[in-house]
Amino acid sequence: MKIFCGRANPTTGTMEWLEEDEDYDYHQEIARSRYADMLHDKDRNVKYYQGISAAVRRVKERGERAIVLDIGTGTGLLSMMAVSAGADFCYAIEVFKPMANAAVKIVEKNGFSEKIKVINKHSTEVTVGPDGDMQCRANILITELFDTELIGEGALPSYEHAHKYLVQDGCEAVPHRATVYAQLVESKRMWSWNKLFPIHIQAEDDEKIIVSPSEVENCPGVSSVYDIQLNQVPWNNFTILSDVVTMFSVDFSKQVSSASAYHRVLLKPVKSGMAQVILSWWDIDMDPSGTIKCTMAPYWAQPASLDIQWRDHWMQCVYFLPNEKPLLQGEIVYLTACRDEYSVWYKLQKARDKEDKTDAHVASPVCRCQAHLLWNRPRFGELNDQNRTNEYIKALKKVLKTDSVCLCISDGSLLPVLAHHLGAQQVFTLENSAVSHAVMEKIFKANHLEDKIKIIEKRPELLTPSDLENNKVSVVIGEPFFTTSLLPWHNLYFWYARTAAANQLARNITVLPQSASLHMMVVEFKDLWRIRSPCRTCEGFDVHIMDDMIGNSLNFRESKEAEPHPLWEYPCKSLSDPQQVMTFDFRQTVPQHHLSTEGSMKLLRTGKSHGVVLWMAYHLTADISINTGLVQISNEKGSCQWNPHCKQAVYFFSSVIESGAVADPSSAVAYSLSFDPQTDPPSHPHSAAGVPHSPSLNSPPDALRDSPLDVQTWTLTPSPAGCSARSATHQVARSAAQQ
Repeated sequence: MKIFCGRANPTTGTMEWLEEDEDYDYHQEIARSRYADMLHDKDRNVKYYQGISAAVRRVKERGERAIVLDIGTGTGLLSMMAVSAGADFCYAIEVFKPMANAAVKIVEKNGFSEKIKVINKHSTEVTVGPDGDMQCRANILITELFDTELIGEGALPSYEHAHKYLVQDGCEAVPHRATVYAQLVESKRMWSWNKLFPIHIQAEDDEKIIVSPSEVENCPGVSSVYDIQLNQVPWNNFTILSDVVTMFSVDFSKQVSSASAYHRVLLKPVKSGMAQVILSWWDIDMDPSGTIKCTMAPYWAQPASLDIQWRDHWMQCVYFLPNEKPLLQGEIVYLTACRDEYSVWYKLQKARDKEDKTDAHVASPVCRCQAHLLWNRPRFGELNDQNRTNEYIKALKKVLKTDSVCLCISDGSLLPVLAHHLGAQQVFTLENSAVSHAVMEKIFKANHLEDKIKIIEKRPELLTPSDLENNKVSVVIGEPFFTTSLLPWHNLYFWYARTAAANQLARNITVLPQSASLHMMVVEFKDLWRIRSPCRTCEGFDVHIMDDMIGNSLNFRESKEAEPHPLWEYPCKSLSDPQQVMTFDFRQTVPQHHLSTEGSMKLLRTGKSHGVVLWMAYHLTADISINTGLVQISNEKGSCQWNPHCKQAVYFFSSVIESGAVADPSSAVAYSLSFDPQTDPPSHPHSAAGVPHSPSLNSPPDALRDSPLDVQTWTLTPSPAGCSARSATHQVARSAAQQ
């Protein structure tokens, strides 16, 4: 059966109704899962196996039967580990039905059906007793309910319920304990993800400064954590102000409380500086003695000799203090970690601050300025990038005249302020939401421009002459940036909006940027490939059924679409030169006909072609451009530096292609791209009819020399479904954290 689903198209700005298979949401959920990432986490899997084996051994040594409860079993991996270690029986709970069905098959495939019962329920619905889901309470509790913040997936209430109703008092738990750590740092880069810095404009007569509204300056921001790959932040991007301190621990073998709590520790700064950011991570002890440990600590908090395990399902946390505080080396300060059921936030106090201890448990921060709701963390960083701003200033100086009437089309952009200070006669800005309207109003008022720049809260096609005070617009400006955009080409909405407003534009209209171009490059990822790579076997257990299930769901739609990733967090090397593959002329209205192109990218380096990266460049003028993707290839090995403020689009090949013959001209990736202006822009690949798929992983390099390594058809689409399932979950989770 087919059903119709409404989706907003972020590029055209319209609502579209699409026919979907009735199981599309199941496929989407599976494809967006991070099961593959977890199964590839060797350190996690080995430590769990060791911890489970030790727990079973301790129970057996007491002369008891080992009855295991595995909450959130997923593939059934941890349950199979328990039975292999000698457990007498295991109850494996999995709430997601497709996953529970797969677990049943995996358990059967590995020969454990008689000792593992998969229960397709939420753990809080499981019953115990002769007629219940479990015959008796378990004496070993195994879970993997953790996220980057430790408690964000509901670990505390799940443990609380399990200890009350599902396990025996004094049970063994794997993991046995979790410990949360924190470190105080000063970092201009990280602080720029949370506050708006003064922005300098060198005008004709003097320097102007855009200041942040006091409401934004004093706003505590949002409580959600910013989870990132902290191991990719260079050492010179932050200054450590304190030693690593233990904030709190949770003993999972005892009754756990999900009630709100706070934990306060004394700190003595090891260096004077401005306290701005708390960096945090956790580790888990798989046994009571703490000898089997799995840690999320970043590179500077681990022994230099240790080979750090890469993982994307658990990263590190960045928390922003409500306001920065100057600290002196050696002075006494108190750091408080507050938590509720699902989140953590921090407060820093100086010892001399007279504050009632009962007030230490402060309320979760709430954004009242609305800027933190409009701009996510990377967007704050982008607005604070003075070098980027200077490019817009240079371009605006080239196109603005004293009689210019400007219309800005971007969400929450500072370009209207730049245009005003650089001499435009009148400036209008189009804001599509009440939130962006409110934020821009505050910024204009803080800079005494509330009577100089007019905000229009309308869609572009609804603009009237009276909105523009009966002026014809002579200059349309945009970064472009829109809060609904997920993939790089979604910001082509600027083109559609400029076209929709054509009746209000002068004949000799100037558009900035005047055009855009789509670029792409074949890459080998250091680690990111793991999120899409089949596992086959994990710690000796056959999990290919899971691989097949994910593969089928990806093939349902997700494998045909790109995924947005902030590639500054995910190292890769280029295997081809970057190539411009399509251009869009904003000086003209959106065409009625298809745009298409085809060509090939020669592979210049030996490596594994995991996929293609795509990004946009915006050409403000003929000689000034803003690049949202590759900044530079930094060495002969092809190491890449990426724009840190933007996500790039990644299309993973259906199988890895190994290039060994660098000099062979046939070692190339062919492409064909099309752009249908009536429905979409750049989205993704599916193999063209009659075109061979990529060679399999086992293809020898010699077999690849007679033909291109891969041939793909690229259909560029703006729909939110244009981001791959797995990546869309990551996107939603992280953008929620970033807002």
